[in-house]
Amino acid sequence: MSPVTETSTALLDRPKLSDLAVEHLCDFRVDLEPYQLIGTPIGARMVFVARGGRVEGERLNGEILPGSADWLQVGDDSIGRVDVRAMVRTDDEAMIYYTARGVIKLPSDGLQRLDAGERLPFEETYVRTTPRFETSDERYTWLNELVIVGHNQLSKNHIDYRMYRVL
Repeated sequence: MSPVTETSTALLDRPKLSDLAVEHLCDFRVDLEPYQLIGTPIGARMVFVARGGRVEGERLNGEILPGSADWLQVGDDSIGRVDVRAMVRTDDEAMIYYTARGVIKLPSDGLQRLDAGERLPFEETYVRTTPRFETSDERYTWLNELVIVGHNQLSKNHIDYRMYRVL
C-alpha cells in the first residue's frame, strides 16, 4: 500500500456526505399469491410467490415472470429479512436474473392491516432493499455493475418497488 501523498486528500479527511447522489433506475409492480407461512428453527418464513408483474424505467422495461418469490425471514425481533429471487424478461426478450436483500419493519398492526386489504403508507414502514441484476445479454450488461438501493410499499398481495442506482 502506498503512503498518502501531501497533495492527495484522504477519504476520511473529506466532509461526510449529507446526501447520496442517485438516479431513478426503474419501478417494479408485482402481484403476489397469498403468502405462505413456514415455521423454521431460525424464525418464520413468509413466502411471497409472484403471479407476475411489470418493470418500467427509462432503459429497462419488461415483465416479472410468475414463480419469482421473496423468501422473507422474520426473526424474534419482528424484523423481516428480504430474500428475493426473480426473473425479468425485457420487452425486447432479454432474460435478467434479479435478487434483492433488505429489511422490513412494519408497524405492530401491519400484518393485520395488510390482511384487511390496506396499503401501508411509506411513512409508517421501513422497507429498504439492495437489488442486484445479472445478465449476459450485451444490451443489458450495464446492469451488472450497478449499486442499487430501493424502497418498497406493501399492500395485500402486491408490492411496489422504486429503485435508484447510486452515482
